[in-house]
Amino acid sequence: MDQKKPTPKYTAEFRERGVRLFREQRPDYASDNAAYRAIASKLRCSHDTLRACCIQAARDAGERGGVTSEEKARIKALEREVKDCAPPTRS
Repeated sequence: MDQKKPTPKYTAEFRERGVRLFREQRPDYASDNAAYRAIASKLRCSHDTLRACCIQAARDAGERGGVTSEEKARIKALEREVKDCAPPTRS
C-alpha cells in the first residue's frame, strides 16, 4: 500500500516571509504563476504552498473573499466542541 508523504508544517514566520517576498518580487515576473514558481524554489517549498499562503494572507487582510484564519480556527474549535458533546452512536 502506498504511504502518503507527511505534509510539512511551515511556521508563521516562514509563511509571512514567503508572502512578503512574493509581494515585493511579483513585478519582476510575467505572471503570478512564474513568480510563485521562482520564489518557492528559493524557499524550498512547492509553488502551490506559496500560492495558498498568499491567498490566505489576502483573505486575512480583507483583500479577498473567503474564510479568514481566525474564522477557520473558530469553526474548528466549535466542531471539536460539538463532537465532544455529541451522544455516542449505536452500532
